[in-house]
Amino acid sequence: MKTLKELITEQKNTHMTHVEDLVLDGGVDGARKAINFLRDLRDMLSGNANSKVQATVKWDGAPAIFVGIDPRDKKFFVAKKGVFNKDPMVYKTPQDIDADTSGDLAAKLKVALAELSKMGITSGVYQGDLMFTNDKKREKIDGQNYITFHPNTIVYAVPATTPLGVQINRAKIGIVWHTAYTGNSFETMRAAFGSNIAKKFRANPNVWMDDANYKDYSGTATFTKRETDALTALLSHAGTIFRGINAKTLNAIKDNNDLNQLINTFNNKKVREGEKIVNTRIHTQQLFHYIHDKYQMKIDGMKSEKGRNTWTEKRKEILKFFADNDQGEIAKIFDLINTLAEAKQMVINKMNEAGHIKTFLKTRSGFKVTNVEGFVAIDHLTGGAVKIVDRMEFSYANFSPDIIKGWAK
Repeated sequence: MKTLKELITEQKNTHMTHVEDLVLDGGVDGARKAINFLRDLRDMLSGNANSKVQATVKWDGAPAIFVGIDPRDKKFFVAKKGVFNKDPMVYKTPQDIDADTSGDLAAKLKVALAELSKMGITSGVYQGDLMFTNDKKREKIDGQNYITFHPNTIVYAVPATTPLGVQINRAKIGIVWHTAYTGNSFETMRAAFGSNIAKKFRANPNVWMDDANYKDYSGTATFTKRETDALTALLSHAGTIFRGINAKTLNAIKDNNDLNQLINTFNNKKVREGEKIVNTRIHTQQLFHYIHDKYQMKIDGMKSEKGRNTWTEKRKEILKFFADNDQGEIAKIFDLINTLAEAKQMVINKMNEAGHIKTFLKTRSGFKVTNVEGFVAIDHLTGGAVKIVDRMEFSYANFSPDIIKGWAK
């Protein structure tokens, strides 16, 4: 099982944990970390200059792209997430790209290689979200002309005649940077989230780029005293629930990979179906039956008695968690997750007031206003980072067949 520090920093930024999932993935330490992250975000949004966290915006770009200098031969490259494989997959020539990819992805990576290599990068590796290459559009939304780009689920729209709209329309590629890596090899590189990366690079009129750092363009995205007090009360309630949970029960989920994965999968299934956890005792019962039935399918699929016995024993071992822990004790864990999710939503709602580039969902009947995908909270002291995302809203959009995705033909 990964350590808490590994879960939070992930060393390489190819996956990041939702703040409330730290309860499951980090046990006692993770739950404490989740509460502290939200407290620090409260302080940040209350105008407390001593807040330990920095926030960045999660852009819904695709694919994740890496650029930099290969420490092995000092040559410039572009890459996908395979850059941190045991055998790093990097592209230094158009031929390298053609040998590994094809179609639209290959075309995008070739533009990235041609244009990002002109920005004077001499060391390090940088990660960003690719927002557009040759797939920008001019579209009219609610009577206004926009330059739009639609890399994944969210449509980004900039008024066409504004300086930003003109700049984006002229650019051949758009990218938002969020992570810098340093180290003498790909294997040992460490991630630094929220760096001011764009300022490090030479300007190129063919490249529109920005940092993901959270900026309050409205000047009003701060908590009032009443809002601060309400969030403080909610976090105090989370602390009370946390102190009432048996540490052994909480850590048992962290320490058992199979159990941890099953609970996370079950919770994510609820999110994708748009179903909130309302009654945590019923949720606990449903979780038990979900795990029981999951293993029963494995047992039924075995042709030999030995195979059936093996999976029967595995099920018995996993379900021992429910035998060893009172249903009400397990339900408290989901009470804590619910309370943290409610506090997180207060933070999201306030941060969404900051505004910037307009965001929409494209439906079969037109455009629908939506918020950004979410935010990332970064702890200055540890370098750790967690996702702050409205999972109900964004997961609905991500999985709904009614929402047209940017990659859909």
